[in-house]
Amino acid sequence: MSSQLYQDNFPHMTPAWSRIFNFVADRAEGAYIYTDDGRKLLDFTCGIGVTNTGHCHPKVVEAIREQSGLFLHAQANIVIHKPMLQLIEELRQIVPSAIDSFYFANSGAEALENAVKIAKAATGRPNVIVFNGSFHGRTHATMALTTSKTSYRTGFAPLPGGIYVSPFPYAFNMKMTEEQASQYALGQLEYLLASQTAPRDTAAILIESVLGEGGYIVPPTSFMNGLREICDKHGIMLIFDEVQSGFGRTGKWFAFEHFGVVPDIITAAKGIASGMPLSGVFTRTDIMKKLDVGSIGGTYGGNAVACAAGVATIRVMREEHMLENATERGIQLMTGLRKLQEEYPQIGDVRGLGLMIGSEFVVDGSQAKAKPLVKEIIHKVEEKGMLLLSCGTYDNTLRWIPPLNVSPEQITEGLNAFGEALKETL
Repeated sequence: MSSQLYQDNFPHMTPAWSRIFNFVADRAEGAYIYTDDGRKLLDFTCGIGVTNTGHCHPKVVEAIREQSGLFLHAQANIVIHKPMLQLIEELRQIVPSAIDSFYFANSGAEALENAVKIAKAATGRPNVIVFNGSFHGRTHATMALTTSKTSYRTGFAPLPGGIYVSPFPYAFNMKMTEEQASQYALGQLEYLLASQTAPRDTAAILIESVLGEGGYIVPPTSFMNGLREICDKHGIMLIFDEVQSGFGRTGKWFAFEHFGVVPDIITAAKGIASGMPLSGVFTRTDIMKKLDVGSIGGTYGGNAVACAAGVATIRVMREEHMLENATERGIQLMTGLRKLQEEYPQIGDVRGLGLMIGSEFVVDGSQAKAKPLVKEIIHKVEEKGMLLLSCGTYDNTLRWIPPLNVSPEQITEGLNAFGEALKETL
C-alpha cells in the first residue's frame, strides 16, 4: 500500500477494528469495488449483507440526493416526514398482515435491544432465551445475547443477566440428520424451560432465521414450527432476527417465510436501505400499546434520508425482480460450490438459502484446525480479484454474500476465482 493518505492516517484508526484487507477503496459500482491503486474487486461480501441492491444503485442514489435537498434530519418525536410514512407503506406490503406497527432505529444492535425491551414490557417477564452460535450485536445488552464467539464478549463482564442459551440445530456439527438435530434442540429447549427459566419468567425466544456469524446455518422447518408451538403454549414472544437474512437475501423478503412461521417481533437492518444507517422493529399494534410512551426512541431513528433510501431499496428490488434472481443465482452458486466440494474433501459442508450460502471447511475432521486454511484462502481469493469473508465460531466457514442483482457471469467469475485459489492452497 503506497497511498500517502493511507500511510499518514491508517495508524490512527482504532486497532479495535479488525482488518481483513488493506486496500483503500476509491469507489464502488454494482458488484465491484475499485481501489485507489487501480484494482477491480468482485465484492461478494456486500458490506456483510448490506448492499443487497449492489453498490450505489442509481435509483437509490437518486433518492438519497433528492431527499438530502429537502430534509436531512427530522426527529421523529417532533416532525412527521414523508419518507418514514412512505417506508411504512412499502413495508406493509412485504411483512405478514398481522405485523402492523413499525419502529425505526439506526443499527441492528439497537433494533435487537428495543425488541427485547418490547417483549419484556408486553409480557411483564424478565428472561430471554437465545441459541448457541447467535450474533445479535456488540452493545452491552446485545453482547449478552451473542454466543457465536468469545471475542465479542471477553473483557466486558458483568453483562446483563436473565439470558439463557439453548442448542441450535446445527446438524453438520452434531453429526446428525436435520430432523434428528431439530428434535434434539427442541428437547433441550423444553429442558431449559423446565430447569432454568420457567415459562412464566420467559419474555421471549430470540433466534436468527438463518444463523449468520455463527456459520450460515439454516434451521430445519420442524424446529422453527416447534418454536412457534412452544411460544404459543406459554405466551412467550417469538422474535426473529432478520438483520442479516432479511430484505431478499435468501430469495424471500424475510428468511422466516421459508418456514411458514410468523413471529411476534421482527428485527431488520443491513439490507433495508442499501448502505444507509437504518434499522427497524416490526410487530403488532397490540404489543406496542403495552409500552409506555417514550420508553423507546432515539435522536436519529428513522432519519429522513435513510428512510428515503429504504423506500427506493424496496421498490427497486421489486421492479428488478431481485428476489427471483437471488433464488436463481443461489442455485447456480450452490451447484458450483458442491462440484468443488466433490473435488476438495476439506469442504465439509455447503449450505444456505438464496444468496446466503456458507461453505464450511474441516481439516482432519476438525473445525478449529481449518481456521488458518480459511484465512489463507480468503487472501488467495483476494489476489484473484474477489472478496469473501469467514464466519462460524472457529472462522472455518466461508460466507457467500453477493448482491441480489448479481449476474450469471459474475457468479461464474467468482466460482472460477475460488477454484483457482483452492487449487493453489490445497
